[in-house]
Amino acid sequence: MRLILRDAVEEALTHQAGLKTLQKSKFRELWPCLLLLLLLLPPPLLCSSEVMPEPCELDDEDYRCACNFSDQQADWSSGYQCMAAVEVEVRGGGRNLEEFLGLADTDPKQYADMVKALRVRRLTVGAARVPARLLFAALRGLGYSRLKELTFEDLEVTGTSPPPPLEVTGPALSTLRLRNVSWATGGAWLAELQQWLKPNLKELAIAQTHPSAFSCEQLRTFPTLTTLDLSDNPALGERGLAAALCRHKFPALQDLRLRNAGMETPTGVCAALAAAAVQPHRLDLSQNALRPTANPRAAGCVWPSALSSLSLSFAGLEQVPKGLPAKLSVLDLSCNLLNRAPRPDELPQVENLVLDGNPFLDPGVTNPQESSQNSRVTRICGRSPVAQG
Repeated sequence: MRLILRDAVEEALTHQAGLKTLQKSKFRELWPCLLLLLLLLPPPLLCSSEVMPEPCELDDEDYRCACNFSDQQADWSSGYQCMAAVEVEVRGGGRNLEEFLGLADTDPKQYADMVKALRVRRLTVGAARVPARLLFAALRGLGYSRLKELTFEDLEVTGTSPPPPLEVTGPALSTLRLRNVSWATGGAWLAELQQWLKPNLKELAIAQTHPSAFSCEQLRTFPTLTTLDLSDNPALGERGLAAALCRHKFPALQDLRLRNAGMETPTGVCAALAAAAVQPHRLDLSQNALRPTANPRAAGCVWPSALSSLSLSFAGLEQVPKGLPAKLSVLDLSCNLLNRAPRPDELPQVENLVLDGNPFLDPGVTNPQESSQNSRVTRICGRSPVAQG
């Protein structure tokens, strides 16, 4: 069965890339490198029992393939079927890949044509301990692919890697997401990762990743990045935000997302934006436990002139915060604890004000989290941790 699947993948790749001269012997020689690129997992462990359940599942449309190699006796060759998928998700079972560092020296030009033939556009890799040199070598090989979205989850990146050669670039990603990733290289990790990517990145999401402060002097400009998502970093805070928003490194930024990021006051965020000279159009501060501004002078903070949309939903607000931007297209105050409608003098000049899910809209409800299942507040707001708190 494995030989049939292998030949089928070989024929599909050969037809798709028009590689009429590719021989089976060459494919079988290089396929472990391809599997490493797709899965970041060790090919030497491919011998296993045929009676084990398949760790990889490919849907009927050959679109999505998901693998979970948590079983110590998992059949690694099951990863073959993922080479035909557009969306691939691989979990490594927490394995340490340090013993396979030798694979990082493989010249990706040997399998460049086969990588170009792969259909994968979205790749998620998680649950592994990966040496930095092996990780960046995989990115170098993926530079020949048509990969657009890459997600790292639950990874520990160990050791350091030499700087890439001047002519080497990785994949032309539009989206890069990192969740629960730790880096041994400290604050320089983003600058190192940036060297292995083409400058096409439009969306960058970093959650629960350590360290969250970047080495700004080493970081190059993100010329096309329009969305920066630092949500789900409750320890970030306003000081951490000021350190992460490296000045003049995000000139195209339009959408800044800071949900559940330890923000305390809107004006504190305003000060961080001003210090970093970033000009987002949309700012999401939802799911932060916001409090009234303690310093009256902070209310005079100069907000970015381009800012048109501000979300303060699920922030536990009992009143409209002071020091908001003077003019907004959208102000979202939904799912807070407002017991009365805001007065005009409390609000900025706003075109679209969202107040759904506040207690004053349902006089029978004094606390959203204590309302009945039939209440309007509960239906709109669900069960946000911040709202409940």
